Amino acid sequence: MLELRNSGAQLLDGPVGAMEVLFDLPKTTALGVAVVAHPQPLLGGTALHKVPQLLARALCDAGWLVARPNFRGVGRSAGTHDAGEGETDDLLALCTALRDTVPGQRLALVGFSFGAYVQARVAAHLAERGVPAWRVVLAGMPFGEV
Repeated sequence: MLELRNSGAQLLDGPVGAMEVLFDLPKTTALGVAVVAHPQPLLGGTALHKVPQLLARALCDAGWLVARPNFRGVGRSAGTHDAGEGETDDLLALCTALRDTVPGQRLALVGFSFGAYVQARVAAHLAERGVPAWRVVLAGMPFGEV
C-alpha cells in the first residue's frame, strides 16, 4: 500500500529496488489516477523535466492524483537504463500499487518522448491483462516499435 502525500519524492519498492516517485495530490476528491512518464534519462530526462511537470500540474489542477516516477538510474531510483524493457516493468508495478491503494479509480497513462514509448508498452500490457488504462496520452513520440 502506498502512502500518498504531497511532500516531495517517495521511495517505493520496484522490481529492481527503490523507485522514486513524486506525487501531486488534488485539493478535492480525485477524478482518477494519472501516471506521468518523463523523457529519455540518458539525455537528462527526469520527473522534474519541465514537460512532465507541466502535464502533472495541469492534471492535478483538473482534479487528478498524479504519480511521476523517475526511471531506473534517475534520482534515487535503483537500476540502470533498460531501453524501455525494465522501465515498462517498473511502471506496471506502480500501476498495480496505485490500483491497490485507490481501488476503483480511473487510470490515465501520460508520457512524453521516451516516456511516451514506455507508456505505449504499459498500455499494451495492461490491455493484454484485461485491465486497460482509461486513457493514454502520448506526447512528443520518439521513433521506435512497441
